[in-house]
Amino acid sequence: MTQKGSDRDRRIIYAATFIRSSCAGLTGVLFGVYLARLGSGTALTGFIIAAGLAGGAVAALLATIAADNLGRRRFLIGFAVLSAIGGLAVATYSNAIVLAIASFIGMLNGVGKDRGSALAVEQAILPSTVPDERRTFVFSIYNVLQSAGAASGALMAAIPSILVRVASIPEIRAMRATMVGYSVLMAATGILYAGLGGEVEVYSPSRGINVSPESRSVLIKLSALFSIDSIGGGFITQALVSLYFVEHFGAQPSTVGALFFAAALANAISQLLAPPLAKRIGLVNTMVFTHMPANALMMFVPLAPNFLVAAILVLGRECLVQMDVPARQSYVMAVVKPEERTFASGATGLVRLAGWAVAPGFAGLIMQTAMGAPLVIGPGMKIVYDLLLYRSFRHLRPPEEMSATEREPGAAGVRP
Repeated sequence: MTQKGSDRDRRIIYAATFIRSSCAGLTGVLFGVYLARLGSGTALTGFIIAAGLAGGAVAALLATIAADNLGRRRFLIGFAVLSAIGGLAVATYSNAIVLAIASFIGMLNGVGKDRGSALAVEQAILPSTVPDERRTFVFSIYNVLQSAGAASGALMAAIPSILVRVASIPEIRAMRATMVGYSVLMAATGILYAGLGGEVEVYSPSRGINVSPESRSVLIKLSALFSIDSIGGGFITQALVSLYFVEHFGAQPSTVGALFFAAALANAISQLLAPPLAKRIGLVNTMVFTHMPANALMMFVPLAPNFLVAAILVLGRECLVQMDVPARQSYVMAVVKPEERTFASGATGLVRLAGWAVAPGFAGLIMQTAMGAPLVIGPGMKIVYDLLLYRSFRHLRPPEEMSATEREPGAAGVRP
């Protein structure tokens, strides 16, 4: 890939991920409340949110096994088109079955953070645009833009309230109009992807999936651990946390949106600190020793006596919880070969999406009897993941953490 092509493609990916993350931030705050206003109970809301995450998991599977052969650019454009169609259907219909189908087809994101199949393809492209030493930095910027987008989207969740006050539009119509805007933004990402150059593609004489035995062993272990983390994350999706604040504390969606805007800004700032921290203590240590205290804070939210205390705890968590993301993405891309990156990114992302898809339905059921229980169960599972990750991978270091003599010739990462 030429330097000019690398810079252009990286800018396109950066712009698309910002817009897509804005949409995820919007639905993370608004989607659960929107479904509740349509008359869905907490259990049904949880299952509709789960349907969207399940659609994302299916798309991630397709990305994993077929994106390179179909064409990375073509796959990303198709993702954007389906997302726009699904969002438009959600904005139009009220029937629960139709909403679940539309959520599935459109891969609507109730997590509040961008976790779709597009990430698998984008993350496979980004490392090839820079040398190893800058890989974590590029992923840091990538994730800062995601956090900034999520912050913008959280603020956009106030649009229905503004329309109600300023234009005297009924609340449900204002929410529908906002979802139409979501669809327009997702369509815009498809236009951006159309500008990617041919350098983003991977050409291989084999049409199958080729993963070395060493990489396969590493990916199986990582995927098993990521599944624990993602199931825990599915219990505390932003849509469900937002619903908890609205139902338990009586907070307005616009207030919750402001909270998650501040949380996303905290995410962005913390992710800028991830590369220098990883350079000092290593990628695995950065992943573990920022993630554990963050989730410990979330476990105290159900004990908070009021919204203010709960909000402070959430903000404290968000100052730490996303520092592991660029480190994790960089680490996975470092310990496999370049031609294995789409599969590695897709496979590890798939298990995370599967966990997120399964957990919200159970969380919705649990919330009917114990509103704050998922906010304890989810973080507890994520802390278990941290401990197991450290035990399993503290000795497997990426190339930039090794001396020249320690690196195996031709290896993409350092094997156990």
